[in-house]
Amino acid sequence: MSEKIRVALVDDHSLCRSGLTELLMHRYGMTVVGATGDADELIRVLREHRPDLLVMDLRMEPVDGFTLFERIRKEGLETPVVILTMSDAEADLSKALRAGARGYLLKDMAPEDVADAIRRVAAGEMVVAPAMTIKMLDILQNGQQGQASKDSLELLTEREREILQLLARGESNKAIALTLGISNDTVKQHVRHILTKLNLTSRVEAAVLFAVKQRDLVQHP
Repeated sequence: MSEKIRVALVDDHSLCRSGLTELLMHRYGMTVVGATGDADELIRVLREHRPDLLVMDLRMEPVDGFTLFERIRKEGLETPVVILTMSDAEADLSKALRAGARGYLLKDMAPEDVADAIRRVAAGEMVVAPAMTIKMLDILQNGQQGQASKDSLELLTEREREILQLLARGESNKAIALTLGISNDTVKQHVRHILTKLNLTSRVEAAVLFAVKQRDLVQHP
């Protein structure tokens, strides 16, 4: 991205907020448009500043990260969300992916790796901490729903496969519409059909599933 990446932060520990703000702004040249531990203040920041992404903790009081994530979406705010947490639990990763998180990072990662992951998400990628990669694949491959979804890829139409491939690249609905020469509403309808056929709840899950499928085709042609 040619312009500075604009980031909002939400964490209920002031030390974490100030440390991450210092890191991103002064070492990595990003702009932190707001850093807070308050849900209402965060909504105000997102509405007023429209940041490129939100970096959010999970274990917060009095409102936990998943509840806050749900509120953000109900408020009509589509800011890409990156989870930055101490939790390496597969259940939390699974829930975050289902909620539509674009990244899942761990607080024990090296600062440069966190910054690089944030840049990648801002550029449209989906990023998961290396320590969580195997768990991410297990969520889709070992669960009955994941396996059923994987088999259901064969149910997609040619157009749906095209859109799924673009989703896996991190493309937005608007970008997909421009690439394929169709309307944004048509893309939304196709995405809904894809999620229904694959028995998934978020476009992020669909992107991960596509990546798993492609990996298997390479390993087992």
